[in-house]
Amino acid sequence: MESSVKASAAPDGVRPRGGRRRGFGTLLAVDLWERFSFYGMAAILVLYLTASPGHGGMGMAPQQATAVFAGYMSLSFVAGLPGGWLADRVLGARRAILAGGALIASGHAVLALPSAVALYAGLLLIVAGTGLVKPSLAAMVAEVGDERGGPEGAGPERGGLERAGSERGGGREAAFSLFYLCIQVSALIAPVVTGLLAERVAWHLGFAAAAIGMTAGLVQFSLGLRRFGEVGRRPVRPLGRAEARRAVRRTLTVLAAVAVVGGAAAAAGVLDVTGVLACLGLLTLGLPLVYLRSLRSLPQVRGALGRFTVLMAASACFWMIFAQSGSALGLFAERHTDREIFGFEVPASWFQSVHPLFVLLVAPLFTRLWRRAGPRAGVPVKFSAALAAAGVGFLLMAVAALLAQRGTVGPYWLLLVYLCYSCGEISLAPAGLALAAEVAPPGWTSRFLALNGLFGAVGVVAGGQLYRLTTVLSLPLYFLLLGGGVLSVGLLVGRNAHRLVPGRES
Repeated sequence: MESSVKASAAPDGVRPRGGRRRGFGTLLAVDLWERFSFYGMAAILVLYLTASPGHGGMGMAPQQATAVFAGYMSLSFVAGLPGGWLADRVLGARRAILAGGALIASGHAVLALPSAVALYAGLLLIVAGTGLVKPSLAAMVAEVGDERGGPEGAGPERGGLERAGSERGGGREAAFSLFYLCIQVSALIAPVVTGLLAERVAWHLGFAAAAIGMTAGLVQFSLGLRRFGEVGRRPVRPLGRAEARRAVRRTLTVLAAVAVVGGAAAAAGVLDVTGVLACLGLLTLGLPLVYLRSLRSLPQVRGALGRFTVLMAASACFWMIFAQSGSALGLFAERHTDREIFGFEVPASWFQSVHPLFVLLVAPLFTRLWRRAGPRAGVPVKFSAALAAAGVGFLLMAVAALLAQRGTVGPYWLLLVYLCYSCGEISLAPAGLALAAEVAPPGWTSRFLALNGLFGAVGVVAGGQLYRLTTVLSLPLYFLLLGGGVLSVGLLVGRNAHRLVPGRES
């Protein structure tokens, strides 16, 4: 992993310090806190939903709880599309991060209130805030980490996948890799802190800790704004008055339609959590395809859009497996894993801290591996390796679930699975972010990064809905089918990697 970025042609106000651009540390700090709130809440949400009311939980069935978790996760990704549009066209990246961070902190504070209304209101606030923060923050990382510097779009005119793998693209992937590695510190600490508070003291204290973390991130970002000069200060392609009026009309029309349909469903008595989650799932699955179709009119990406779509669809398969760490694996840790060590019962949520710890450990190895492989380790190869690792992880879970039918199993099974997850994530996630940033034409960066997240949401929704199959399939068979399917997709991507290599015609 390249830990430094060349100093040439730095954007105004973003000058190198110790081989890295100023401002990168500020972006890293705010994302550390945002990820603390995210991972901390994700570690305890399903456990809280399935806990009995007598123990302070919501008493949901596991299938419904995992569906709620998947709905929340997918909406967080889906919200990145309107959030990215607002950042690109209305707010600018800085104001989008500030507004989004405030919404996230408020959402976690609401979740700290013990009521069902607070649960869904808090989740919606977090979703709206995450939709603003994530694409905007990633867009600023892409700009600060761009080796050639300058404002977005100031580099070469060529676009699409032809830029991926170039010096500019390599600088961005190095920045995203370093960024992705460092935020694992939050992913490591957050489940320990929130899990201990939630499972040993009170569930809502865990949510309160996440709120404090996000507030700290906002303070850090506000204090560091002067480091960025003009980066992210204004929208890249601000809306004109006529465009703004059309956008307002369309937004009001959509909101009115949703209100009418929702009101009619409520009046008919068919509006329940299951129905809402089903609608959200359909929206999540269909939105990326609709949005990709609208992008065909952009001449800068037309030639690369097909290959980009194939790779994004493959990434959705990885996230389908990965996202079940907070649901299927969390429940397996709680119900089928021997968690007692020297008389102390390890909280089930703590197992999710193992994954970021492994990421920190394996990242240097994979950095050296990809560096030695050179051009042979393109994006398709990295995606193929990630899918294979995720598939093997679920095959191991099939064996563990089979053994668990005779009693609890040792924790080493989950440790092996999280090791596979870590190898896959460090291979796929930074490469996917850098690819989306490179494919994006000038003024579209936040939205293309949000599109990368949308395919992650497709995987999350699919995984959440597939977990319902455990009502008719045994747990070993469920893990076996999903692991084998994702492994097959990984092998297929690897076999056709030469057709998907950036810059080549398919």
